[in-house]
Amino acid sequence: MEKEYAEATAKLEQYQHQVQRLENRYHDYQESKRKKRNHRLITRGADVESVAPEVRGMSQSAFRKLAEQIFSLPEVSALVRRMIDQQEGG
Repeated sequence: MEKEYAEATAKLEQYQHQVQRLENRYHDYQESKRKKRNHRLITRGADVESVAPEVRGMSQSAFRKLAEQIFSLPEVSALVRRMIDQQEGG
C-alpha cells in the first residue's frame, strides 16, 4: 500500500511539473507575441516620423485625427490595398 502511495505521489508530481512547464511555455508565447507587437508599433512609428518629421511635435489626439483623415482618402485606401496585394503576390 505504501509503495502504491509513493508511486501515485511521484506520478502526481510529474503531472504537476508537466502542467507548470506548459503554463511557462504559454506565458513565454504570450510574452513573445507582446514583444513582437511592441517592436512593430515602435518601428512603424519611427518610419512615420522619418518620412514626416513634422508629426513629432503633434499630440497623440492630433496625430490620430490626421491618420484617420489620411487613411479615409480613397486614393490612400486604393494604395494600401495595392501594396497589400503586391506583398501577398510576392
